[in-house]
Amino acid sequence: MSSELSSDVPQLEALERRRVAPSSTNLSLVDELIANGEVRALFAQYRERFARTDLPGILLCFATNPALLKGMIQIAEGLLFGDSLLSRRHKEMIATFVSRQNACPYCADSHAILLGAQGGSPEMICALQDGDLNTRLFTSAELALLKFAGKVNANSSTVTRADVEAAMRTGWTEAQIAEAVHIAALFAAFNRIANGFGLLSPYPDGL
Repeated sequence: MSSELSSDVPQLEALERRRVAPSSTNLSLVDELIANGEVRALFAQYRERFARTDLPGILLCFATNPALLKGMIQIAEGLLFGDSLLSRRHKEMIATFVSRQNACPYCADSHAILLGAQGGSPEMICALQDGDLNTRLFTSAELALLKFAGKVNANSSTVTRADVEAAMRTGWTEAQIAEAVHIAALFAAFNRIANGFGLLSPYPDGL
């Protein structure tokens, strides 16, 4: 991964210019030009709420079901793309780490870019994408949160109260840890949707 990935605005803008249009190998993505009126209205709502002109690939996957698309836009606005109990930066850390655990290049690369926009360093992003929770790059609280989210994603049946309390001892509240469960589980679902459709990374030449 190139060291150009950083929180510097010009470098992020350069990466954005390299982003390719959504494409998939397994299932067709919804084509906005021939989508029904309800879906087109939801696409317009998405553009307005998130100030984006393009439509990300995962949104085109959700658009096969208008009710799902509507719900996902609401979840994105209310939970994923803003500060709530967890900061946007911490949510992007979880998203990048979980997506790499699930071998989802589309989500891992997309959220690596978003983490860079939240101040994530190139070294931090490389570590998350390599599954390397290096103590030099993360605070003890961040390490605890990431390890907990990783366990929720990879082996949720073995999560215990002791895991929750271990994370709480590093400074997280129980409510924040509950939100981390939701974030990890949501992105695990997104990863499976993206992989099932065969969504390709928006950055085929790498970050």
